[in-house]
Parts: sequence; C-alpha cells; structure tokens
Amino acid sequence: MPREQGQKVVAQNRKARHDYTIEDRVEAGLVLTGTEVKSLRAGRASLVDGYAFIEYGEAWLDAVHIAEYGQGTWTNHPPRRKRKLLLHRTEIEKLAAKVSQGGYTLVPLSLYFSDGRAKVELAVAKGKKEYDKRHALRERQDKREAERAMRTRNRLNE
Repeated sequence: MPREQGQKVVAQNRKARHDYTIEDRVEAGLVLTGTEVKSLRAGRASLVDGYAFIEYGEAWLDAVHIAEYGQGTWTNHPPRRKRKLLLHRTEIEKLAAKVSQGGYTLVPLSLYFSDGRAKVELAVAKGKKEYDKRHALRERQDKREAERAMRTRNRLNE
C-alpha cells in the first residue's frame, strides 16, 4: 500500500490568531493512540481551548478535543487528555526560555497530517488586549472597503 503524500489539515485555531500576537512557530509531532489517529483521519478535532506547556523537560498539549472514534469499543480514548509533544531537546529549551519571560504562551494553531504523521503547529504567542483586537478588526475593515472602492472605480473607468 502506498504511503500518504503531502499535507492534510484536520483542524485550525482561528480564534488564536484573533486573540494572540504570534511571535514564533514550531512544528511538533504527537504521541497518539490508535483510536485518536482514526478519529483525526475522519476530521474530528477542535483546538479552540487548547494550549501547550513544558513540564520537567517535556512538552505537553492539553485541552485539545479529539472526538471518540465511532467504531471504537472499550479501547476508545478520553476526548480531552494530555498528549505528549515530540520535539528536540533544544527546541523545548528555546520554547521554555520564551515562555518563562512572561506574557508568552504556547498555543496550537493547526493540527494536520504531514506524509501520514500527525503534527501540530505551535505558536509562541502573546495575548492581545481588547483594544488591540478592535484595532486589528478596524484595519481589516478599512482595507476591505478600500479594495471595494478601487474595484468599483476601475469598473466605472472601463
């Protein structure tokens, strides 16, 4: 049987991009059970409340919801459990140094399969204040309106 090629996105955390300013990104592998992998292949995951932390030199992903597998029996997994992240020691140390600075957190941005292996994209992020969120929304609206005005102007000139 041929191996999977390419990348298949299972879940994205759009809320994180709204609530945090993303400083740095890193790709990490996941330690999963069989029913978790089958559930992910079916596209049943949510990263909304998820976060990562470093404890005793190991990286962990917590509060990520991977739904129970439909055909699973007593071997099914709990939907929200701590899952170990696979990172190199130097990467873990860099992330720990960033997070210990204060104000930074590790947030999962997306969960995907890369060449058949489950991966998660982590971001070192800093929380936005409420006025920063409003400012970002306002900029996006202004940009959209400017593009709309340019389009109508170009259509009138033709």
